[in-house]
Amino acid sequence: MTPTLVRQHLPHAGAKPRVDLRARARDWSEIQERMLVPLYEAVYERLEVGPATRLLGLGCGSGLSLLMAAARGASVTGVDVSPERMTLARERLLPETPGTRARPDIRLVDGSPRDTAVPGAPGYTLVTAFEPIGCLAGDSEGLGGLLAEAAPLAQRGAAVVLAGWGPPERCATASVMRVATKLAEPLRHSGSWRPACRDDLEDVAQRAGLRPDGSGRVACPFGYADVDSAVRGLKSTGLFDAAMTATDQVQVDKELTEALNPHQRQDGTVWMPNVFRYLIARTP
Repeated sequence: MTPTLVRQHLPHAGAKPRVDLRARARDWSEIQERMLVPLYEAVYERLEVGPATRLLGLGCGSGLSLLMAAARGASVTGVDVSPERMTLARERLLPETPGTRARPDIRLVDGSPRDTAVPGAPGYTLVTAFEPIGCLAGDSEGLGGLLAEAAPLAQRGAAVVLAGWGPPERCATASVMRVATKLAEPLRHSGSWRPACRDDLEDVAQRAGLRPDGSGRVACPFGYADVDSAVRGLKSTGLFDAAMTATDQVQVDKELTEALNPHQRQDGTVWMPNVFRYLIARTP
């Protein structure tokens, strides 16, 4: 679920690209993650997240969604495989400030969902997977594995929230994302961008043995101070990694800048309206 940054293309087939994971995580935390705040708010409001909620956040990243749930009084546990993102999550949620008391209702765990298990602890009442799926070929398979580990840790009938991109015609960013497909085509990379499908979330829930129990759509516009911020923010999603492997970072930056031109306003800011979907499912 957590994407990696391909810093530059290595020409030898099968070679692993060098990465700058700290820069990628910082761009996600400082630029891109806030674009999903309307999604977090809509889900928490609908499910009445509060002091009675025990939340497990899958792929919690730099922790903004957990922070918002904790502010509502929820007990939160976040898990992610990216040490760089988890470092930022700890800075947000567990700051080491003199005189600050540790919060037992907040836990951050490096690794997989099974690593969050605490013998004798009550099951989670809510599991969230907020990182949107439906744009990378094969991303639903990765989410399915996380859900298989998380479901046994949740109470019977607990809510499981999955998120994904809305229809391409409702997402202005889709036209920019097509740059990823065009540039990655020479490698036909399995992790390249594809348009979201209507039943992406339902298919994942069904394979995980979850029962759908409602869905919704949320407007999540992407707004940036300038084109440079937009390029950095979009690359932090991981959706352009295959393109950078197939070409190089300079080429991806150039193509992205050109694709963003129609969305740039006279004051230099970039604005792209989008719609995201969420599905609420229940554990058996």
